[in-house]
Amino acid sequence: MCGRFVLFTESLLDEVGKWEGIEEVHAPEGLPPARFNIAPTQPVAIVRVQELAARVEPARWGLLPHWKKDLDGAPLFNARAETVATKPSFREAFKRNRCIIPLDGYYEWKAEKPSPSGGVKVKGKKTPYYVTGPEGMLFAAGLWATGLERLSATMITTEATEEMAWLHGRLPKFLTAEEIGAWLAGEPLLEPSNVTGFEARPADPAVGNVRNDYAELIAEQPPTSLF
Repeated sequence: MCGRFVLFTESLLDEVGKWEGIEEVHAPEGLPPARFNIAPTQPVAIVRVQELAARVEPARWGLLPHWKKDLDGAPLFNARAETVATKPSFREAFKRNRCIIPLDGYYEWKAEKPSPSGGVKVKGKKTPYYVTGPEGMLFAAGLWATGLERLSATMITTEATEEMAWLHGRLPKFLTAEEIGAWLAGEPLLEPSNVTGFEARPADPAVGNVRNDYAELIAEQPPTSLF
């Protein structure tokens, strides 16, 4: 799954403008502010494309299908590739409402193995990692909806690739430059990501609190003392 991510680049419009077939890029509500700990239900930037024009706009992270009557229930911020085409919460958006969710990196928590202590198992802690792609920004496959008269979105996830399975069993469906247009055009593209060359490093544990949102969260962390 992906429950926290980062978007701080000032060149978002330029990056979107590099996509094949895009001639215009608009951000009618302006560029999103730099964020270093985006969490579900908060605003995220999404990109929708119509003909040759891309539109960058804010959306609630957590899909609100058209039949949704209120905000009760868990936020639908991830959609599993295995069931997205059939699950009532997502199937209509999967057919008609594709988008891209841009990010500079994301956080994932790795559960450390419990260690024995005097014959008693000590519960392992979870270490947050900050993950970035091989060439700058990452672009995740997403879906959008306008239930409750507000724009909302969810991020597609798949089984982790062999490269990233050590960190977590799920991985966002990151798209290669060649796949972005196909996803937006309605191609399934539900297999694990073809993007490779990720880098992961420990993040500041303070990222666990959604109220913490500053650049130092992704700074290189000092080595942990063994004593």
